[in-house]
Amino acid sequence: MNKKELVDAIADRVGDKKTATEAINAVIDAIQHAVASGDKVSITGFGAFEMAHKPARTARNPSTGEPIKVAESWAPKFRPGADFKELVNAGGKKAHKKK
Repeated sequence: MNKKELVDAIADRVGDKKTATEAINAVIDAIQHAVASGDKVSITGFGAFEMAHKPARTARNPSTGEPIKVAESWAPKFRPGADFKELVNAGGKKAHKKK
C-alpha cells in the first residue's frame, strides 16, 4: 500500500478525500518533526518512533577489503507494539497457509 492507496482507504471511512489527505499529511509531519527534535512518539497498540544514534565506526570496502571510516549519524527507528506484532503474525500465518 502506498500513500495514495492509504488516502483512499481513509477517505472511505471519513467520506472526503481532501480531509483524509490533510489528516495523513498532518500525522506524518508531526511524527517526523517530533522524532527529528529528539522526542519519542508512542502510539499505543501500534508502535513507537524514535531517534537512534549510530556511532562512528570503521568498515571494510567489500571489493578491496580496504578499511573505510563511516561517520556517526542519527536515523529514525520504529518499534512495533505488541498488538501490531500479533496482527502481523496472525496475517503471516494465514498467508503462509494459502501457499
